[in-house]
Amino acid sequence: MCPLGLALALLICMGCTRDATHDLPDDTLPPDPAYRAQEDRASPAEGSRERAARLASSLDDRLLTAQVLMSGIDGKAPALPEDMQALLAYSPVGGIMLFKYNLDTEKGAIRAFLDRCSADIAAVFAQEGVPLAIPPFIAVDHEGGAVHRFGPEVGRLPEPAWFWDLAQNQGRDYALRELEAQALRSGKEIHALGITMNFAPVAETLDEENRSFLEARSYGPDPSFTGPAVQAFIRGMEGAGVACVVKHFPGNTGTDPHKARAVLPADRQALKRMTRTFAEAVRDSRPSGIMVSHIVVPAWDQRRNASLSPRVIREWLRGELGFTGIVMGDDFTMAAVADSGLPLEAAVVEALNAGLDMVMTWPRNLRSVHQAILTALKEGRLPRERLKEAVERILFEKIRYGLIEEHEDGL
Repeated sequence: MCPLGLALALLICMGCTRDATHDLPDDTLPPDPAYRAQEDRASPAEGSRERAARLASSLDDRLLTAQVLMSGIDGKAPALPEDMQALLAYSPVGGIMLFKYNLDTEKGAIRAFLDRCSADIAAVFAQEGVPLAIPPFIAVDHEGGAVHRFGPEVGRLPEPAWFWDLAQNQGRDYALRELEAQALRSGKEIHALGITMNFAPVAETLDEENRSFLEARSYGPDPSFTGPAVQAFIRGMEGAGVACVVKHFPGNTGTDPHKARAVLPADRQALKRMTRTFAEAVRDSRPSGIMVSHIVVPAWDQRRNASLSPRVIREWLRGELGFTGIVMGDDFTMAAVADSGLPLEAAVVEALNAGLDMVMTWPRNLRSVHQAILTALKEGRLPRERLKEAVERILFEKIRYGLIEEHEDGL
């Protein structure tokens, strides 16, 4: 079979209010053979890291750069618009993020559409002579409650605050078991549609600072429940083969980062208490990703947003907390980034230099952001080893979740 045919064949085979009732399906969907056993993901082989490093080394600058991009897409089933196809042929991104306008269609059409998107991207690698097809993560915000990107045919998870209420009424252990079961059922449903990454759960404990922004998106005000709830959600989703990106480290205030830059004035001792749930998730659950917010944390960096700060990312998140997965930034078109004084493209390059592994962008910015990273790479403003390090982490998680399969080439 020719390389293009091989790539296409590989990808095609892969494949509420607090009083609201759970509208997830009661029947358990059969497991999808495309993802590995949960035990294997919990203790990934060191060989997978070496394989990820070899694969990253086989990519030229354009393909390497594309892997750190998580892009939205225009269009929905049955096919991408031609201009979007052309854009992804130039930038075969490491991840695609989906929204209501991509997914508000019949369930039967979603899987075929997402497989087609993945196959289009994977085909680029075959055309460039890369021995393995590298599909993108297919990502969505699926927190529960109001944060639901699908149409009515896909079950809606209860909002996180519902589980806090459930714990008050029926006990903590009961609520945690219900949460994990709901996440598992929902994860199986969305994985069957082709979703491989979930921008959830929100790990921030509710307080007076963030209450007006998070509202029901938090698992409540008590970290002794919030921490285990976050891990129950991760277990459920991972049990269905869906990678979780825990958010928004280190936290938020009441200011919506879509609208303005915010400052988190707490000292380091208070911040340690605030980020307890993140630290516990890193230690006990090893999530695939952590999303860093655009907030300013003067106790760590008086000038830069957390998403642009090596002190926050390298010293705190990587160093103190010991996180080894993908560090992802929140949407770089938010006003919180513009308020930092940096143009979008410059902010992306600074964030990668600071230690971010994956950045969110949009079709209207994808080409310019991709080119900005390539230019910084060529001019030495972004070391290739830093970019390669980021891509190795992304590829490792794709191997960990079975997106990249074994191949006779030995990679």
